Amino acid sequence: MISPTRDYHARIEGPSSDRPAQELIEAGFAWEIADAAVLHHGLNMADFGHVIDLHHRGIISDSVARQVLGVLLKIYHTDAAEFPYDPQLGEAYNSREQYVVASLGDVAGWLHAGRPRREAARVALRISLRRLTAELLKSAADFAETASNIAARHAETFMADQTYLQQAQPSTFGHYLLSFVPPALRDAERLRTALSQINESPGGAGCVNGSRLLGDRAFVADLLGFDRVIEHTRDAMWQTDTFIDLLGTGVSLLSNQSKLAEDLEIWSSQEFDYVDLAGPYTRSSVLMPQKRNPYALSIIRGGSGMLIGRLAGFLAVVKSPSARSDNLIFAYGEIPRALEYARKVSDLTRGVVATLVVNEARLWKALENGFSQATDLAEHVMLECGVDYRTAYRIVGDAVKAASRAGRRGIDIDVETIHLSAQRVAGVELSLDPDRLAAILDPKQIVASRSSAGGAAPRVVETMAAEYGASARRLSAQASADLAKFAQVEKDLLCRVEKLVAGC
Repeated sequence: MISPTRDYHARIEGPSSDRPAQELIEAGFAWEIADAAVLHHGLNMADFGHVIDLHHRGIISDSVARQVLGVLLKIYHTDAAEFPYDPQLGEAYNSREQYVVASLGDVAGWLHAGRPRREAARVALRISLRRLTAELLKSAADFAETASNIAARHAETFMADQTYLQQAQPSTFGHYLLSFVPPALRDAERLRTALSQINESPGGAGCVNGSRLLGDRAFVADLLGFDRVIEHTRDAMWQTDTFIDLLGTGVSLLSNQSKLAEDLEIWSSQEFDYVDLAGPYTRSSVLMPQKRNPYALSIIRGGSGMLIGRLAGFLAVVKSPSARSDNLIFAYGEIPRALEYARKVSDLTRGVVATLVVNEARLWKALENGFSQATDLAEHVMLECGVDYRTAYRIVGDAVKAASRAGRRGIDIDVETIHLSAQRVAGVELSLDPDRLAAILDPKQIVASRSSAGGAAPRVVETMAAEYGASARRLSAQASADLAKFAQVEKDLLCRVEKLVAGC
């Protein structure tokens, strides 16, 4: 009988001397290597920072630091597509290690001091994501500013706003378009919060409990331009909630833009003819000469759906037990690619909005020919005649039906029509002033009356657009400053490496 102790030790065999199974290479290692290009730059920065940290602490000599950094500089100046990343070696870090070993022999072993390979990948991922997050934030803010500017331009472009594709109440295209700006600004603010969390350093966390070699974790964090360290070392290695927030905000941003794209796709049809997309954002049919399809809108809608899929896929893998790599192996490439594509889609939406042609005459005609004054008319009957709103609602509903059947418009409803409907529906006699009735049926006067906070009155829309635009410019400027800061940090780090290698 094997004792429990012997059984336990029998399982501790150390690294296998066998070559990895081909199935493991194809299904696992090849997947990791496919993300090498995404992590390449970040791994360069992470390795630079780690070696300088070791040298700063006196753990490695000047000679070792120069040798290792010299090889790392060669890797830095090698395009990811040209670097010999080999799926048979596993994840990208292993191929880089093999390259350094081939160049330096045992001296390369110093690169491992105080750092597991997953830490290098975690640092690299955050270096990649902080730039992508700032770029997406800037794109969201630029979309919000553009939409605000176009909304202000159309503050007096009157239209019948819609719910369920049915005419609802008189409004303006400016008020409609501006409704997509606050969600974009909120998403930009969420991205600022996410950026703050992304730009925290896992460096020096070791495997799970820290490293006795790298007591002051702030040094490498400062080198790499991180705002602070992730305090709990296990959290530093295995956290996923920050990435969920980041992906979720990207989904929210594109979902908001997808709603706009779907409206515009319907409104750009011949049946509506409310808007036209600029030529560069369309694609012609190769078969039907008369067709020019709003292709950009399909990309926006499809891109939103794709990002939802990326979020769902990530959520499916992060449910694994703690301290498992499977929840981030699949994130190294997926999350950066998702954010990069989200930025491209958001930029596309901004371009569509910036060049959109609004058919003002068509919008006015649809408004003038409809019955979107009905709510205001019911309120007028209630206030002028002293009947409850439900009764007034029924009277106006009957009057609209009668006018529609007679081929008349909402603005054509007169005192006699209301009088007959009141008798028919409620058995009451109503008397309205013709001039005041005509005024209450005027769509422009209705819109002008919506002067409370957030309303459709042109001056309110112009004020909101100015305020939203200012917020958007502030967020865009902050994102640009962050991008410049990250670039400068990496430039300074590279300069420090080059000086050390040169013996300066």
